[in-house]
Amino acid sequence: MAIRRLDPVLIDRIAAGEVVERPASAVKELVENALDAGARRIEVAIEAGGRKLIRVVDDGAGMGPADLELAVERHATSKLPDGDLTNIATLGFRGEALPSIASVARLEIVARERGAAQGHAIRVEEGRKRPVTPAPASPGARIEVRDLFAATPARLKFLKGDRAEAQAVADVIKRLAMAHPQARFALSGDNLTGFDYAACPPGAGGVLARVSQVLGEDFRANALEVSAEREGFRLDGFAGLPTFHRANARAQYLFVNGRPVRDKLLHGAVRAAYMDFLPADRHPALALFLTCDPREVDINVHPAKAEVRFRDPGLVRGLIVGALKQTLSAGARRASTGGGAGALDVFARRTFTPEAPRGGWDWRQSPNAPASSGFGEQAQASFEPPPPMADTRSHDRPAEVADLDAPLGAARAQIHDTYIVSQTRDGFVIVDQHAAHERIVYERLKRQRAESGVARQLQLIPVIVDLDPADIERLLENAGALAQLGLAIEPFGPGAVAVSESPALLAKADLGRLVRDVADTLAEHGSAVSLEKRLDQVLATMACHHSVRAGRRLTGEEMNALLREMEATPGSGQCNHGRPTYIEMKLADVERLFGRA
Repeated sequence: MAIRRLDPVLIDRIAAGEVVERPASAVKELVENALDAGARRIEVAIEAGGRKLIRVVDDGAGMGPADLELAVERHATSKLPDGDLTNIATLGFRGEALPSIASVARLEIVARERGAAQGHAIRVEEGRKRPVTPAPASPGARIEVRDLFAATPARLKFLKGDRAEAQAVADVIKRLAMAHPQARFALSGDNLTGFDYAACPPGAGGVLARVSQVLGEDFRANALEVSAEREGFRLDGFAGLPTFHRANARAQYLFVNGRPVRDKLLHGAVRAAYMDFLPADRHPALALFLTCDPREVDINVHPAKAEVRFRDPGLVRGLIVGALKQTLSAGARRASTGGGAGALDVFARRTFTPEAPRGGWDWRQSPNAPASSGFGEQAQASFEPPPPMADTRSHDRPAEVADLDAPLGAARAQIHDTYIVSQTRDGFVIVDQHAAHERIVYERLKRQRAESGVARQLQLIPVIVDLDPADIERLLENAGALAQLGLAIEPFGPGAVAVSESPALLAKADLGRLVRDVADTLAEHGSAVSLEKRLDQVLATMACHHSVRAGRRLTGEEMNALLREMEATPGSGQCNHGRPTYIEMKLADVERLFGRA
């Protein structure tokens, strides 16, 4: 078959297939152009998910008649003044967005340069350009895209429903709004809930305000500020507490030099940083902004510029993992506000309003008062009530002032031999004693491993553990790594292993059960998981065996000691499985439940 040149309109439509995948792609390109033009107010309106209409109005620099003529030509751009593709400081630079959109839709641009007496307009219909004409316009630009993909109806078959396409448009604008908090963003249209994000002040406070506009005010109450720098790369933003997690990664927003990206390297670094704090099926909420010299990152590896490639990916990954881990450790004692709010909600739904007796309350007149016959003050022992489930021995002496002033307060009672109730100056805290101690032991084991190796204890008589052959093979394959954790395992005939040494912290642990759980942990995570992650999972399993169990009664001194150790332990707001270790309730909130405030 003979080689021939393609028709220019067909070339544009092929380019449109790369750049304009769906209405959200067109919106992204148009809003990025507005931001590059210095816009501080951007309004977007769509119809039918963007298929019928996309309108973007901005107050940017605008365009004159000569610029309008060139703007709809392929490979024409104002964003590469020196032609250096290694030093790209703008969001758009290909010069293909407008002609590509115009090749598959009806495009109209009305623009007016700042300081110009009047505006001008140009129309392009399915690749056919009309002359530039004078038109009334405000400073900036108004771009309308109608009947998207009308020239390529086959593309319409691959679009989702109007609601799904509208949500994709909203997501694009939210990401760009996060990256540029000093600009006002508004979205309206059918099949979606519109929004109008007011411009935010500069600085970290403005960034948090914009992120909270997008993710909700709950994020502000559960966010930790991230700030780190290494070898020319800077990372800023806000990361949600581990207990403030989501069922998917849709609440993760990552940016490189002001550009929203969905990059495997960056998402992998986030997962690694939260590995110790979240269950495997939960995801953190965060917004992170990475800035660097444009020459250190290649943003030209994907037509939609959604992926990037770094010159030194190891440096970037290390910066993100290190910064997030340090931030999460610094927020050691914080748990999400959702725990206390959820408890208040439960209490509120369980309240009842009995009719109060007139003239005050007298227990002797109560229908539930004990009868005089058979139940006098000298009750028979067989009818005595069981011991109370709330152990209030810590009330035997007044709470220490230092304990009351501590973040987790002074222990006042133990409920059901599982939960510690402590009093603070402005409320109270409920602690899950097993979950809290599990995190403490885990962090202690990790610290020992990092500093000098886990302290171990020699067994006078090796403990023999019967196991399945597959579990034995798995344990022996990882024997060297387990020895670093203080667990020395050797084969002991067919179907068994011998434990000759164990971590000193686990002196009273059931080693047989521990070894079986370690084998299950190795089977669950497999060889595909990195050695470091497997070791952390094994340490978490060990910590669970040594922790204070639910059902164990603690003295007041033991409870206060646990609270003080929680305050000094990184990540103590959640256990190794991502569950909260405590909830805090303010007295003012409780008083509102009883109508006292």
